[in-house]
Amino acid sequence: MTRLAVVGTAGSLAWQAARHFDAAKTIHPCADMTALLETFTGGQAEYGLFSVYNTREGERKQHFRFFDRITTGYWVDNVVLYSQISLGVFEETGTVADVRTVVGTKESLSQCEEYIATHLSLATEISVANVNIAIEAIRQGHGAGLAVIDSEENLRSLGLQVLEREIAPYNRTRYAVFGHGLAPASGYDATVFITEPLPDRVGLLVDILGEFSRRGINILDLRTENDVKTQRLRIYLEVEGHIAEKNMSSAIEHIEARVIQQKGALRLLGSFPRVDMRTKHIKTFGFIGTGAMSQWFAERLRGEGYNVLLTGRKSELRPEEMVQQADVVVICVPISATSATVQHYGPLLTQGQALILLAGESEGTIQSALAATDPGVEVMLVHNLWGPKAATMRDKNAIIVRTSRSGVFCSEFESFLYKHGADIFHDSPSKHDLLMGVGQRLPTIISVALAMTLHDNHITSEDIASHCSLTSLYSILAMARVHSQNARTYAEIMATAGDSRKIAWDFAKNLHAVMRLADDSSIAALTEQIDENARNLSAHFLEARMRQATAVDEVLTRML
Repeated sequence: MTRLAVVGTAGSLAWQAARHFDAAKTIHPCADMTALLETFTGGQAEYGLFSVYNTREGERKQHFRFFDRITTGYWVDNVVLYSQISLGVFEETGTVADVRTVVGTKESLSQCEEYIATHLSLATEISVANVNIAIEAIRQGHGAGLAVIDSEENLRSLGLQVLEREIAPYNRTRYAVFGHGLAPASGYDATVFITEPLPDRVGLLVDILGEFSRRGINILDLRTENDVKTQRLRIYLEVEGHIAEKNMSSAIEHIEARVIQQKGALRLLGSFPRVDMRTKHIKTFGFIGTGAMSQWFAERLRGEGYNVLLTGRKSELRPEEMVQQADVVVICVPISATSATVQHYGPLLTQGQALILLAGESEGTIQSALAATDPGVEVMLVHNLWGPKAATMRDKNAIIVRTSRSGVFCSEFESFLYKHGADIFHDSPSKHDLLMGVGQRLPTIISVALAMTLHDNHITSEDIASHCSLTSLYSILAMARVHSQNARTYAEIMATAGDSRKIAWDFAKNLHAVMRLADDSSIAALTEQIDENARNLSAHFLEARMRQATAVDEVLTRML
């Protein structure tokens, strides 16, 4: 039977991690990392396992240096082990107050640093390589006043009395598993690299990271260290995705060819199913609506390891069935159908589920959701200001309208948006609808009316191009955008309810007033109105928007 090499003896934390990985394999104990390396690279073990991170200690730096010595094989998997470290003594009547000496491995003592400082501040600490051997040696002498820190399982198996359990709470250790072949893609992967010693150059690290981020590849871990021999920079990177993915190979190609300008500068350590050190509360998202936006979100949620169910009018899985299987139900349908959909399916949700509304109208939709669902159902509205053609969420605006019933599920979805680079803004329902009147409803109405006006006056596209400054071209660009995409989407935007209607009618009233002044040639009154508007908008706002306008002008100038 093939073997799994670990550093540690039977009962140790590494031994337990190995059993979690594959209990059927023979576990081969190694005295240290050098022995493990020789066993693995020599082909005596199918896998090698060692710790790389602990939630209390942080990174295991010496083990990351060890990566440089691994010339064959790949990092293929991980084990995250919850370590219930306990305090054991040799005498049944012993108490914490009797402890004068504490024995444990260097890692165990470090992880229990807080407990030792609080309860055993006067005790002498003795670090040992092998707790089992140390315990046997102590038994032959005298164990009074001496305590051992190790896993509860190991302490009990060696006959010690456990005085205190879990003296280092929230203590989890991540173990890397190395194998001789690259792991296949699972759909929820991470990839790790380590660079060769790099020459010093201004902006090198930023440029390397930029090649990943601009492709929407999230960076999970980053650390730098100078090479011991050359004192040149070495970078360790862990990123989301599998090495076989096109996005990943493109990033590596550009980094080696254009950023570092050195072929083979990034050494692949491996790809493996992504490990989550943080707790996820959601397992399954269920969508009502199978349109392009639902599919866009579904693809990215699956990339985060969630199970996603898509349902609609023609789907084999019916929405009624999906609701029973999902932790979070997402309604993503046309704006005009959202409230009716909520009223139809909302009563099917039960306490412990969440309803997330991907919608452009807030106040009426949220009222419908709160009325239609059980009080134990979480409710939140998300208005994403991008369409299904967007490559990423990076730098895109997402409006979040939380309710008194938004809880951990809603917060986890918001964290998902934040992680993917969305700029998140929190609104009340009424404020959201009012601002959407300015940001979406009114510009769309103007664009449609402008196109109608051009037609009424027989103005062609060539006429527009010859008589527009770059600044006046902005409204023409908006008009083109509205009329080159899904007409139903923009019709839905113009027909939204709520306070966005007030914005449009107020604009119509003010437009009429300005037109009267213009027709009367009231230059002084128009000048005064413009100056008053400038004061209301604020100098800071105008300066910031002018910088943006200048930047847009520069881009348009290059394109024309």
